[in-house]
Order: sequence, then structure tokens, then C-alpha cells
Amino acid sequence: MIVIIKQKNKVNLSLLNTNKKGYFGNFGGQFVPETLMPALSELETVFENAIKEPEFQLELKNLYQNYIGRPTPLYYAKRLTEYFGKAKILLKREDLNHTGAHKINNAVGQALLAKKLGKKNIIAETGAGQHGVATATACALLDLNCTIYMGAKDMERQKPNVFRMKMLGANVQEVTNGEQTLKEATSEAIRAWVSRVENTHYILGTASGPHPYPLIVREFQAIIGSEAREQCLESYNKLPNYVLACIGGGSNAIGIFHAFKEDQSVKFIGLEAGGKGIETTEHAATLTKGSPGILHGTKSYLLQDNFGRIKEAHSISAGMDYPGVGPEHSHLKDIGRAEYFSVTDDEALQGFQLLARVEGILAALESSHAIGYLFKFMPQTSSDEIIILNLSGRGDKDIPILSQYFDF
Repeated sequence: MIVIIKQKNKVNLSLLNTNKKGYFGNFGGQFVPETLMPALSELETVFENAIKEPEFQLELKNLYQNYIGRPTPLYYAKRLTEYFGKAKILLKREDLNHTGAHKINNAVGQALLAKKLGKKNIIAETGAGQHGVATATACALLDLNCTIYMGAKDMERQKPNVFRMKMLGANVQEVTNGEQTLKEATSEAIRAWVSRVENTHYILGTASGPHPYPLIVREFQAIIGSEAREQCLESYNKLPNYVLACIGGGSNAIGIFHAFKEDQSVKFIGLEAGGKGIETTEHAATLTKGSPGILHGTKSYLLQDNFGRIKEAHSISAGMDYPGVGPEHSHLKDIGRAEYFSVTDDEALQGFQLLARVEGILAALESSHAIGYLFKFMPQTSSDEIIILNLSGRGDKDIPILSQYFDF
């Protein structure tokens, strides 16, 4: 198991032994073609060596602070708190990162690993486009060739991010098979990786996929939680009672959860895409309605039928309509360390509009699912409690979608 421990002005990456390598309880593993096994082994070795190197630590710290803009604020949302009149709401402002989301934390880290691997060519998948933009940005910064796979449906509803990727020099490959969303983009990226694995690194964007990707992505995203933990203690002299985050594949959520993992008083709540309702077939509530299976190289909860065929996922958010989830979230669900609930499209839109009107913040539709959950959740809280909500991205990318729902 890999953990990240935040010390004052230092990112301290360390390894701990686990009894089943590459697994979180019963979830994880490496379910990939044999041609990818050497690349995964090489990546694991380079990663484990890199995180022990002071030079790597220094370069990563420099980019986090001076390029990405970390640490991001832990912002007391005073008017949002007053609106509900219950627990104090703190927003971890990942939307203020360079490129506008948490995705850049992982993209920069993996791009540095690619340099160590000696692989000049980068491929990645993207749904909402934020990981694609982050990867294209990291590749431009570090002089790497970049190809992004994106479903045709997502390209249409996330045009601003497609334009940004192309402006950054990325080759955006439209994926037209299947549902033309994140699942198909991921499948196509993996197929491309298999065919050119000798000189290409795949920067996977979420905390899923074959080992060691769930660990690597969590490691680079864990800076979110380590900062938030330190900031909360410094400002309020206590830990939060709850940590909330939206869940698609799960990178932003596992990033903020991880630093609080041993703090049993801190409850984790992940919010999935309930789409048009979990009683319908149009949702992406994998942990709420799914069952264990294998997709994209890992064992986790999936939306699948009785024959193991993957079901179509739906969400108003292009970053959350994925029928799988990271293996660590699957494990946290099974052991009861985290709870996962669904939030509908309409509830997410309600959350988006509330945050915009009372705090002047346009949240990404992904993050708006967590905001939308507050309408149900806040009455259960008390005024002496603290909630940290991870605002994983900003909403300007979602204007083409939002314009269909708000008639101004």
C-alpha cells in the first residue's frame, strides 16, 4: 500500500507493505494482455524508485507550488453555511489549480515518470476533458508528444476543453464506437497502448485500471487531503467530521480521503451520478447499484447485467458517466469505511446554481453532485460540526451543457 504524508513544506512519499500486492482487499489486480505486463512492471519499479529520490521530490514540489499553484485554499463558505444553518462548510478549492481541476496533480506526476521511463510519447483518455487538458498541459511543459482519446459524444458536449487540448498541441482522437463516452475512450486508449507500448506511456486519469495505476494516481492526488487536513487543524484546531467528494472513477475522492483514512472520527461520503434516478437504467451509480466484476484491467464494482456485460452509464456530467470505479473505493465500501450515495442530474444542477448564487463560484458539474447532496445531508448535521467538500473543478467547461438547462 502507498500512502502520502504531508509534512510542513514537504511532500513525503512512502511505501508500506501489503499482504496482497496490487489489491485493496478483494479489489484491484492486473487483468491485461501479456504484452502490457512488462510495461506495468517497469512502471512500478520506476515509480517506487522515483518517490524515494530527493531530486524527484524537489521537482514535484516545485511544479506543485510554482506551476500548479498549490496549496489550494480551504475556503470557509460562509454564505453557503448560513443558507443551510447547520455544519460549517469548507471547500477545498481544487478548481483554482492551473487548468481548473485536480487532474493536473496526477498528470504532472506521471509525465515526470514518463521522462524517467525514457518514453517520449504519451496517450491518455478523457471524459469531461479535464484530464485531457491536464495531460496536454503537462506534455507541453515537459516536451512530450500527446495523444488524447475522447468519445464523440463527450467531444460535442465539452467543446471548450477539446479546443484547449488542441491549442496545447495534443492530437485529439475521436472515438465513435459504442456509447462514445469515457468507457469507449478508455478502451481505445488501452488498445493503442498495447500496439506501441515500447515507446509510449499511458497517463491514466483516475484511480483505477491495472496495478500500479490506482496507487500511482492516489499518490499524486493525496496532496489534496494532506493539505486539507493540515489546513483544517491549523484554522480550526480539529479535524472535520465529514469529508465529501463526487465519485466518477474516483481520483479526486480518494485524493482527499486518504490523509484522513486512519482518523475514524472522520466520515467519508462519496457522491455518484444518479442520472435520471437509480430506479431507472439511466444513471452511473456504480457503488450504489453495481456488483463486482472486471473492467479496464481491474476488479471493482461495475454496472453489469447477469451475464457480466457492461451496462450503459448516464450522467449530465461527462466526467461521471463511467460504469466502473476505482478498486480502493470498492474496498472502502465493502469494509464500511466510506459511504456512497447517488445524486440525480436535477439535484446536481440545483447544487450548481446554489453555489453560483450564494458564493459566486461556478463549480464543475462533477463537483456539483457533492453540492447537490447538501440539500439532503445538511439537516442531519449540527452547527458544531465541520464538513470539508472537495470542489474538484470549475464549471466553465460545462457551459455547453448548462446552457441547455438554464434559460437566461
